[in-house]
Amino acid sequence: METFIFYVNQGFFHVLDIKALDHVLFFIALTVVYSFRNWKKALLLITFFTVGHSLTFGLSAYDYLNVNVDLVEFLIQINILIPLILNINNVVKKKEIQHNNVNIYFAFFFGLIHGLGFSNYFKILLDDGDDKLIPLLEFALGIEFAQIVIVLLVLVFGHVFQYVFKLKKKLWIVLISIVVILRIIPMLIERFPF
Repeated sequence: METFIFYVNQGFFHVLDIKALDHVLFFIALTVVYSFRNWKKALLLITFFTVGHSLTFGLSAYDYLNVNVDLVEFLIQINILIPLILNINNVVKKKEIQHNNVNIYFAFFFGLIHGLGFSNYFKILLDDGDDKLIPLLEFALGIEFAQIVIVLLVLVFGHVFQYVFKLKKKLWIVLISIVVILRIIPMLIERFPF
């Protein structure tokens, strides 16, 4: 039970680490377009992300995949930037954004990329002889819990700003997307691998 709690905590705080906001910013980028009416779809994003994340994370932890960590860190920032640009583009072009499945595919694809970024730390947590499957699943469970927290917070803040402060949904999407873009740009520059 102690190791279960340890790895669930590691996964949970991996996502909510203030020093590494990648996951938080990514889920803000994906879920800012949703409202409470779409909570099931917003939460489905989490599962698709976790499956993708766990897949590459596991392949990397078992040494089936080895990638340049600097390149992965840069790609993670790009992965956050793309949905933000699409959010703004869809608002400007007056496209319906919350009812399509594009964000679900983004979540899975970006999960694949994000999973590569953390595998080195995970390898440090385990000895070479340790079984990796159970800790990997426990870690993924912690990630899932943290992502639920992020999505629910985005939905709550979106609800408060849209229904209490009467901010138009499109303005909410654009403002949050711009704020996150401004946060991502220095991270992109800092992690540029070339």
